[in-house]
Amino acid sequence: MNDFSAGTQAIVLTLFTALVTITLLMCVMAGPDRDDLTNFYTGYRSLTPLKNGLAIAGDYISAATVLSTTGIVALAGYDGYVLAVSTALSLVLLMFLLAEPLRNAGRFTMGDVLARTMPGRAVRVASSVVTLAATLPFLVVQLSGAGSLLTFILKLPHVTGARTACIVMVGSLMIIYAALGGMRGTALIQMIKIVLLLGTSAVVAALVLNRFGWSPGDLLRAAQRGSGAGPAFLQQGLQLGTSASQRLDFIGLQVTVVLGVACLPHITMRLYSAQDVPAVRRSMSWAVSTVTTFCLLVIVVGTGAAALVGSRYITAADPQGRTSVLMLSQVLGGAPDSVATTMLYSAVAGVVFITLLSSVAGMTLAAASSLAHDLFAHVGRRGQAEPRTEMTVAVWASVAVGAVAVGLSVVVQNWNVQVLTTLAICIGASAVAPALTYSLFWRGFTRTGLLATLYGGAACAMLLMVFSRAVSGTPSAVFPHAAFDLFPMQSTGLVSVPFGYLAGWLGSRLDHRRRAADSRENRRLYEESEARLLAAAE
Repeated sequence: MNDFSAGTQAIVLTLFTALVTITLLMCVMAGPDRDDLTNFYTGYRSLTPLKNGLAIAGDYISAATVLSTTGIVALAGYDGYVLAVSTALSLVLLMFLLAEPLRNAGRFTMGDVLARTMPGRAVRVASSVVTLAATLPFLVVQLSGAGSLLTFILKLPHVTGARTACIVMVGSLMIIYAALGGMRGTALIQMIKIVLLLGTSAVVAALVLNRFGWSPGDLLRAAQRGSGAGPAFLQQGLQLGTSASQRLDFIGLQVTVVLGVACLPHITMRLYSAQDVPAVRRSMSWAVSTVTTFCLLVIVVGTGAAALVGSRYITAADPQGRTSVLMLSQVLGGAPDSVATTMLYSAVAGVVFITLLSSVAGMTLAAASSLAHDLFAHVGRRGQAEPRTEMTVAVWASVAVGAVAVGLSVVVQNWNVQVLTTLAICIGASAVAPALTYSLFWRGFTRTGLLATLYGGAACAMLLMVFSRAVSGTPSAVFPHAAFDLFPMQSTGLVSVPFGYLAGWLGSRLDHRRRAADSRENRRLYEESEARLLAAAE
């Protein structure tokens, strides 16, 4: 596989250059003025529901979703199908439960939502810490994967130097997009990315089905043969195993995905840019429809990769199967250097590249916004920072976050960093989701409960992950030859999610007993804003 001629590689490189040039120019043109915070953080809330919905879907569908989920479908069959469905369900849950209250309560960041009834420096600091804890692991995974993926696409030597150069290149572009484009600029990139991604995925899925006479049954039978697993391909267990504890681990992973993915800060940040409540409702309808369609296409494409490429070749190129969609495009085109193969492979590679860029840009913007708005403006300057100063800090925060992410990605590029994706989602499910649901819907939630939820849920997820089977004790772990896997699962959700909710409840109960006056004040602030929060009433 990947035995293309120099001409084909030149076409791919030319396409990459064109995409970067066009999107960078559009991002800069759509960028905010230097002293306009509302434009930088929300893009003046000027996007129509369709455009905002596409931007939400673009932020939601990361490179990990495109590549890793497709690879899991190709290698694990049924387990990958469930993961794809859980990914779509997470956004559905956000749409029906949190989207409208978040739009009513939020201004720029998650810290604005949480400090609405519990103002104070401690809440802002905790919000920023958890935002960084959830976004940095995702950034490292995306950038580390970008190094390996671009060396595969561009047919570069798969050595540390080449991967490092690719990581630095993608990281530099990521910083430029986030720092210069702001919310409206990155939204434009997300819209371009999601339209190209849907179109390319639909073409690949149609070609797969056409190969099998549009018969799903024939496709599944071929996938069973190509996977080497036979009937087990359509049964639970290929990803994590079939024992009782492994089945619990599988359930915990899906619960974590459903609760955690849509609550990640770079996703919820998009909701604040909606014009009003009807607009956020229509935006989420477009986003859910788009993401659901894409997840269905991922199932078809991943199954097609198992059927036409085969698990042996997929794992030989990448043990996690992240290159399966690229290898599938080679097979579907026919002869290696035919026009059809060149066009299809170039289109898929270009879409993967723009997906990498847009995904990391959105995450960088969320982290930088939290640092500038929550820490600098509200903690350092006590809410008195000048707009131009805060904008300057946000730009430099983007540079700092990007530089740290690039540095970490270079250090861990030879590791199996997929565990960081699980960690970020676990933090979203164990800390962010409980904090948001309690803050938005429970009058008795207090500052102590909020801090216990944020710090306790995140710390529990990180501690359990360190001692999980994803880090040591298994051949696919980060440290396969070590054995400190005291926690017998690869996902922490079954323990850390209940712990996050319990910590918030216990902290609030203790606060009610110890500081009745503060608790009454929190309740009063919640009741004053409850009508606007839940019904958008003044």
